[in-house]
Amino acid sequence: MATAVQRDYYQVLGVPRTATQDEIKKAYRRLARQYHPDLHTGPRKTEMEHKFKELNEANEILSDPETRKKYDQFGHQWREAEAYQRARQEAGADAAHDWETGAEFAAGDGVELGDIFERFFGGRAGTGGATFRGFTAPGADLETSVRVSLREVLTGATRRLSLSEPVPCEACGGTGKQHGKPCTTCGGTGLQEETRTIEVNIPAGVHDGVRLRVPGKGAPGIQGGPRGHLYLRIQVEPDRVFHRQGDDVRATLPVWPWEAALGAEVLAPTLTDPVRVKVPPHSRAGHELRLKGKGLPTKSGGRGDLFYTLRLVLPPSVSGEERRLYEQLARMPHPDPRADLLKETRSG
Repeated sequence: MATAVQRDYYQVLGVPRTATQDEIKKAYRRLARQYHPDLHTGPRKTEMEHKFKELNEANEILSDPETRKKYDQFGHQWREAEAYQRARQEAGADAAHDWETGAEFAAGDGVELGDIFERFFGGRAGTGGATFRGFTAPGADLETSVRVSLREVLTGATRRLSLSEPVPCEACGGTGKQHGKPCTTCGGTGLQEETRTIEVNIPAGVHDGVRLRVPGKGAPGIQGGPRGHLYLRIQVEPDRVFHRQGDDVRATLPVWPWEAALGAEVLAPTLTDPVRVKVPPHSRAGHELRLKGKGLPTKSGGRGDLFYTLRLVLPPSVSGEERRLYEQLARMPHPDPRADLLKETRSG
């Protein structure tokens, strides 16, 4: 089960929460050189791209004293909390004129702004049951990594994810206060963490490092605003037998010397069930066999190919009869298999 929970930005930079701005700057520069994607190749490059992005996000927030202060107070939900509090402030400024009933209030009419906040964030406007047309904002986007096998790339996959998101505190109704004091349940933020489980589909043919968007599955919006999106960063796990090359798949196929010399029909693995393939006579080590349409799904709806590279193997032990046959074969005239190698060495 994957969990869309972001790492603490101080942990990303490897500094304590008491770090100075100069210490944060130095930590970022040191890690930026270590994680820069241009310094890496292959599967590790994709991993470094993700870490480098995470590092830049952490530096962007913590290098600014003002946003750092907000992050220290609210964590990764600081933007939502800021919008939430702004909505509360706007409610106090505009509530006197914005009830759906059309009634107007003034600060001197005996209406406490604290009462308006509680009514607004409680979702009702007094005993009359009118609702407040308040501030709305879309929810934040969430991102998590999902690991899939190469066989799941062939067929597609389903994952159940646990997502952690901020919601209005039930104890104080989202106001952040109880009986005129900061709410002890949410610490005065008006927000609580809630976990929900969703099911997502990973399409067939997905590539390693791709970022998939799941619309409307992110954090909830502010005061009825739309949910954000959920982004899935795909990590295709290395396979012990098969190697992906675009939409094609490659594997090494061991054969006996006599199978390569005389030709044979052998059982070979695929991403689904084994199949029988023909090894042509006079095959050499490194020779490739192609199975059309046995690779991975393509964007056009087709399938890539499966390639086998032949590797000659010798028996782990040789019987007396086999030794006599090898000796008989050795006495027959053959060209020197090392002739080209020796020629290249001399010419160099």
